[in-house]
Amino acid sequence: MKKSILPLIPLALLFGCNESVKQETQTTDMTVVESKKQISDSLKKATGAINEATYTANIKTLASDEFGGRAPGTEGEELTVNYLASAFKTIGLAPANGDSYFQSVPLTSVEVTNKPTLTFTDNNGETTTLNYTSDQVMWTRQQVEASSITDNEMIFVGYGINAPERNWNDYQDIDVKGKTVVMLINDPGYATQNEALFNGNAMTYYGRWDYKFDEASKQGASGAIIIHDTQPAAYGWSTVSASWTGPQFDMVREDKGENLASMEAWITIDQAKTLFAKSGLDLDEMYSKAQTQGFKAVPLKSTATASIKAKTNNINSRNVAAIIKGTESPEDVFIYMAHWDHIGTDPTAEGDQIYNGALDNATGTAGLIELAKAYAKLEEKPKRSVMFLAVTAEEQGLLGSAYYAANPLMPLANTIGGLNMDGLNNYGRTKDVLVIGKGMSELEPYLAKHAKAQGRYLAEDPAAEKGYFYRSDHFELAKFGVPMLYPNAGYDHIEKGMALGHEKAKEYITNHYHGPSDEYNDSWIMDGAIEDLQLYFLTGLDIVNSKEWPNWYQGTEFKAARDASRK
Repeated sequence: MKKSILPLIPLALLFGCNESVKQETQTTDMTVVESKKQISDSLKKATGAINEATYTANIKTLASDEFGGRAPGTEGEELTVNYLASAFKTIGLAPANGDSYFQSVPLTSVEVTNKPTLTFTDNNGETTTLNYTSDQVMWTRQQVEASSITDNEMIFVGYGINAPERNWNDYQDIDVKGKTVVMLINDPGYATQNEALFNGNAMTYYGRWDYKFDEASKQGASGAIIIHDTQPAAYGWSTVSASWTGPQFDMVREDKGENLASMEAWITIDQAKTLFAKSGLDLDEMYSKAQTQGFKAVPLKSTATASIKAKTNNINSRNVAAIIKGTESPEDVFIYMAHWDHIGTDPTAEGDQIYNGALDNATGTAGLIELAKAYAKLEEKPKRSVMFLAVTAEEQGLLGSAYYAANPLMPLANTIGGLNMDGLNNYGRTKDVLVIGKGMSELEPYLAKHAKAQGRYLAEDPAAEKGYFYRSDHFELAKFGVPMLYPNAGYDHIEKGMALGHEKAKEYITNHYHGPSDEYNDSWIMDGAIEDLQLYFLTGLDIVNSKEWPNWYQGTEFKAARDASRK
């Protein structure tokens, strides 16, 4: 990577004060809005504050080498959170946490310091050694300096799911305490494509790796291994190797995580096939058996041994939050959110060591600034409050948003709803607006209304099997009942159709996701992101100026929590 340290953007540029730039970009950015006569000149002015030049400049800065990949607890965090706080202050937004724009988020990092090997020993005493990063990636969430398993009995527990409401329990009639469980990624619905099983092709939370590791710990397992499989995981092995090495953050745990498994790991599917063959089992056959209701766990004829050395470090990371108080009901709030963090810098890597995180998620973070500018330009301030929340440690398991949900700056019962931005469009305007989790909440009609005014339509996630709804920050608020929108870049390009959108999505996931090459590129076409941000602004404003309290639709897993909070 060519080293290019960008200066901090002059705060005047946040408002587009270079007149020639402002006139040029507003002409471009307002193409869609100017053609719609339904909105007032005042609203056009506010919408026009969402500016392509400043938006792009903010992305370049946040994703620059100087910011070092924006990992929590690094100099990159200091630069990022102060940059955002300064931007919100200059725009004219008030701090959301008393007199501070920051919400402290105590975290503990645990970093593996050795290159631990995972050894399987079969009944004949033959050993198979899995090497770190190439065959397996292992770690511990216990906040200790050493953790190990020795000659652990191993049990294949299918998908590792315990879902009483679905009459499904992969742990039924088997004791895994002190043993190592081996699990498949995703869930049986995806595997069978049976819409009557779980959610069919669409992944449920039971298919997520974090659920599986947590459930294994609840069952008393001392080791937990997930078999990596690219299609049901939705990412390749390189993503596993990049994401689960280096410092791994978690909430500060008073018990140091003693109730968690001593070792958690991914192994490659090829190593899994060898492991199963040593037990006289065929992995493909076991895949099939695990997809059937009433599956019984299968003990393997091998034991597992591993020893992890680690260093722990407590840090105080920060969410950044700014607010515009409502004129009529300031105690009620709508939240725009995006995560500011990324993976950081890996000094041990060959070649490019900086994970810049340009698309993921400098685009969403910069989007918060543009939305804040639009609200600040309104002649009539919103009737209910609007918060702009940039959260930390999303890449480490949605920790910043989880901390906010447990320690909200405004009560969740008073939170009307929210909209999360995680990776905005960088290839041009689209006819569609992709909605991750489409059909889940009463926020969608507002989004559909303003999409229609732009000549666009709402589309379902064509990759619902990848479980994106459970992989970003809105999910942590949804668990507490807060209705959340998670729109994303559309696929149906206005000139080149669906093919371009699918090509771009595949190219990003294959070549750049969680990789050092996720950098800003001058070839990016940002008018689609600008149109999306204008849509998000108009949608949120419509909601906060109404008297409505949107809910989740009947049948969603979050409606009961919302109903209880609203009582």
